[in-house]
Amino acid sequence: MDLSRPLMTVTPTVDGDVLAVLASHDGIFTSGQLHRLLARHSEEGIRKVLRRLTKQGVVESDRVGNAFAYRLNRDHLAAEYIIGLARIQKTLLERIEDRLESWQVPPVYAAVFGSVARGEMTQDSDLDLLLIRPDDADGDRWTAQVDEMAIEVTRWTGNDTRPLEFTEAELAGRAYDEAVLRDVARNGLTVAGSRAWLADHLALVSGGDG
Repeated sequence: MDLSRPLMTVTPTVDGDVLAVLASHDGIFTSGQLHRLLARHSEEGIRKVLRRLTKQGVVESDRVGNAFAYRLNRDHLAAEYIIGLARIQKTLLERIEDRLESWQVPPVYAAVFGSVARGEMTQDSDLDLLLIRPDDADGDRWTAQVDEMAIEVTRWTGNDTRPLEFTEAELAGRAYDEAVLRDVARNGLTVAGSRAWLADHLALVSGGDG
């Protein structure tokens, strides 16, 4: 799945990119404004799409000075499905949160990071998931949960899911890639626990370098 272009799941055309922008904002856009956001497409190509979608009724147009401004017709029968596709990343994070909350051994902290967090995930990207395991967790139960989640998330997205796991003790002992964790603390999308917990922990560890 290409989360940076969510409607690619159903259409690889300019239409999907235009609809994704309109569905993600309540405001109005001229073709020029859309072109600045969707620079991979020509402005003329965007205009043609807008005219076609306006004829379908899914997009509304209003004259603003010498130009036309466009917005999604949220009363259209197709609008709820378009909006659902446009917010697919949010839906993914909510599903992951729900699964983690149901775990018998919940993580101390978890976050999605990498290309998803950077807004660069494509159909060929891995989905990176950081999981911090409680020190007293049952190892077999924990491993089973992680394996099940990796399979589920891959089924949801089509992307290979790559869990990155540490125990609390491993963090305290600095047996980890500090650069990765600091990137998660800055840019990761938290799905369990508190980002402040990770940030505070990393600050404490760094402070102990002496």
